[in-house]
Amino acid sequence: MRNEGNDDAPRWTAEIESIDADTTRSLAERLAGNLVPGDVILLSGELGAGKTTFTQGLGNGLGVREGVISPTFVLARIHPSLGDGPDLVHVDAYRLSSAEELDDIDLESTLGSSVTVIEWGHGKAEHLSESRLEIHLARATGKDAGDELVFDFEETDDADPRLLRIRGFGPRWEHNPLT
Repeated sequence: MRNEGNDDAPRWTAEIESIDADTTRSLAERLAGNLVPGDVILLSGELGAGKTTFTQGLGNGLGVREGVISPTFVLARIHPSLGDGPDLVHVDAYRLSSAEELDDIDLESTLGSSVTVIEWGHGKAEHLSESRLEIHLARATGKDAGDELVFDFEETDDADPRLLRIRGFGPRWEHNPLT
């Protein structure tokens, strides 16, 4: 469903700490258990923040064919379900400059039957659905380091912490599925 005037406020916001890539994948797998065909997720964060890692976890949780990788050069990949669940459509909008360019990919043909994840979709994909999840992955180092990230967990030598800021928009996300 297209939502031309999608300037609504989030229904809820959550912040979840992740100590490493495996924790990020596990969080996404847990979220996948709450997803249905038609759900749209917008991922943001600097390069290397874990957007594709998060999408890999969603793929595992949805039971799609293995091999979820960044679609940077092909713009979109469809990962078919191996069971009764929805397919996963994974889009990388990094090289797109507008919503019109995103529309040229023709995501509307799969929106109703798939879970659609759009990396770098902020400001380009909100019109695709009246409801969406927006997830920002912030690193404790790099560009996001100045955001005063505070982590309550014990850091180890192999920790690569992230803070995931999740916001639910629209009637589909009236309640936080992770609580």
